[in-house]
Amino acid sequence: MLGTWGKPPDFVAWAALALAIVFLIVAMMPARVLGSLGVTSSRPVDGHRHRGRLILAAFAAAFLSLGYISVYLRDGPRIVDAATYFLQGRALSHGKLAFHVLDPSASFRSRFLVFHAPHQLAGIFPPGYPLLLAAGFLVGAPMVIGPLLAAGLVVATAALTSELVQGQPDLERRASSIALLAALLSILCAALRYHTADTMSHGATALALALALTCGFRGRRTGRASFFLLSGLAVGWILSARMASAPPIAAIVLALAVGSTPRARAVGAFLLGWLPGIILLGLAQRAATGHFFATAQGMYYATSDGPPGCFRYGFGDSIGCLYEHGDFVRAHLSGGYGLLAAIGTTVRRLRMHVLDVANLEPLALLILVPLRRGWRGPPAVALAVVLGQILAYAPFYFDGNYPGGGARLYADILPVEHALLAVAMALVLPGLAFGRKAAALLCLTCAGFAVHAVHDHIALAVRDGGRPAYEPDVAREGQISHGIVFFDSDAGYQLAFDPSAEASHTLFAVRQRNDDHDRLIYSELGHPPSYAYRFGPAGSSLAVWVPTGSSNDDFWRFESESDWPPISQAEGWAEPVWMSGSCASNSQALTLHPLPITAHASVTIELPVPRDGRWLITPRIIRRAGRGKATLWLRAADESKGDPAIVAEDATFQWAWSDADGKDSCSDAAPHEASLQTASGARLVLSATAGDVTLDRVNLRWLRPAPELREERTSDPPYTAPKGTR
Repeated sequence: MLGTWGKPPDFVAWAALALAIVFLIVAMMPARVLGSLGVTSSRPVDGHRHRGRLILAAFAAAFLSLGYISVYLRDGPRIVDAATYFLQGRALSHGKLAFHVLDPSASFRSRFLVFHAPHQLAGIFPPGYPLLLAAGFLVGAPMVIGPLLAAGLVVATAALTSELVQGQPDLERRASSIALLAALLSILCAALRYHTADTMSHGATALALALALTCGFRGRRTGRASFFLLSGLAVGWILSARMASAPPIAAIVLALAVGSTPRARAVGAFLLGWLPGIILLGLAQRAATGHFFATAQGMYYATSDGPPGCFRYGFGDSIGCLYEHGDFVRAHLSGGYGLLAAIGTTVRRLRMHVLDVANLEPLALLILVPLRRGWRGPPAVALAVVLGQILAYAPFYFDGNYPGGGARLYADILPVEHALLAVAMALVLPGLAFGRKAAALLCLTCAGFAVHAVHDHIALAVRDGGRPAYEPDVAREGQISHGIVFFDSDAGYQLAFDPSAEASHTLFAVRQRNDDHDRLIYSELGHPPSYAYRFGPAGSSLAVWVPTGSSNDDFWRFESESDWPPISQAEGWAEPVWMSGSCASNSQALTLHPLPITAHASVTIELPVPRDGRWLITPRIIRRAGRGKATLWLRAADESKGDPAIVAEDATFQWAWSDADGKDSCSDAAPHEASLQTASGARLVLSATAGDVTLDRVNLRWLRPAPELREERTSDPPYTAPKGTR
């Protein structure tokens, strides 16, 4: 509950402790010395000097975020979410909200990528932040975007703080000093250093939220509709980056616009500003899902997780995805996501967030001090934004916390809290000089990081192998410039994949499946140089690796779990399960869970077709002594909809078995001969009732050219990759 405490564990923590001692010395200096330094002066600082201070502070924030990338991130994005944002940013730098991939698509589908038949992939996250990353890719430095956001956050936090003290004469006189303190808190906030280092959207959203609120206050104070237009642009961008973060700030600024004069112009300008963000979001959703109003995240979880409807805002028994967040759901949501579960999730977030604010939990409580001036005025409005953010995420079941990132769903409001904390320092202990109080606060902030908060950031540094899942320097140091690179991790693949790459000219990333998907994509690309990328605590490597399998192109083996995330699923959910020590090949298989048990659940996966002709198809099934009854249909890809009722009408062939027929046994189903074409491909639709069923793999053996396809084969043009992938 109290977190980790101890002596500074690294040089950054020791530097923070040394800085804490400096601030402590400043806080204890005699008044005449402080006066000579200008620390205790109550006279306003001229605008030129104030701007100079903020520029230096902005540079310091950017420098520290760059340092965070090197020291704690180890020079690249770390969590898989950041890798997906990275890929989306790279795709957008080529003008692609979604991108085409080759067959077999399973060599490119991965976690947090949504598939839209026949050849379309897109990241699941909204496009606002990837659009910023795209600018970084265009100049060849995507990781510089975060430090630039850090610099902008310092300036925006100072500007917001200046607006909070307007109308309070005793605070307005020292507005520049209070704003500078807020800027320093932004610099020293370790959580913001992470969120302006890793390729996650929270730092950018925090900047947009601070700008939206600042412009709203300024528009209300000056009566200028242009400020509400700017605020609307910021809110629209938040909507296109983190949709759940938009309603609280939108409602607050709209209330400011309604109270402004002239009201109609202010409200109209604010609503007009939303349009670019709304258009960007709609275009991205249509590219990813085929529909303007269907979210990519919703579509992804609907086809890759369960129970059905598990990923949504709200309350109910079925909320909580058992594949992506299974450990969390089993630990905290055994009775469903109701009021008590929501309170528990919110408390866990707040427990992390109070550390995020100023590196020491008790300091976060000071943001409530400005309420002593009453429940009206800018500070109260700012606190309403904080409360609104907390309430906005209460209906979402997953807390989203992790070391270093803290309570990331609340990271968007950190600049608002820093502004409130700076104002609080001007109000508490009125008999004490503001400079002393500010120095004492900064001393505690630095010391809190040195002996307490730093341990979370070290935990982030060493997790998941202690390094980015892909490091481009590994290829450069090995003088490897082109060919296929097979990745055994989703994060590594996404960091390396470039939708415009060509294997003949540069490195072309694919997802390693450890079956004949690898051999097929290797063949499709013309047998270029081929490598496998491996990473771990001892270091990463890139070594020559040629896909293995049958040396005879007439025999192919496709593992069912390789096709996860699947093409589609209904009335249940499928997941790749580890079955170590069992008869399952590769110790994995694909299991379909019908939920409820009475449902006729189905999952659709791809069956790659290496070449046209007559094929002998042999599914390998696993029986686990359950009650499940399974049917497996073979269908042409362009006809498969995933609905068993539709599938049964014109399926090419079907296999059926009962899980109760055996106990923990693997067996080949009866082989079936069918004509298959590479042009149309094929799908397998697995259906289950009464219980779980498991499919291990499918074996293909080429028999002969199909007589009915010979004429068509000779007239078809040669295969070419979809535009953008080649």
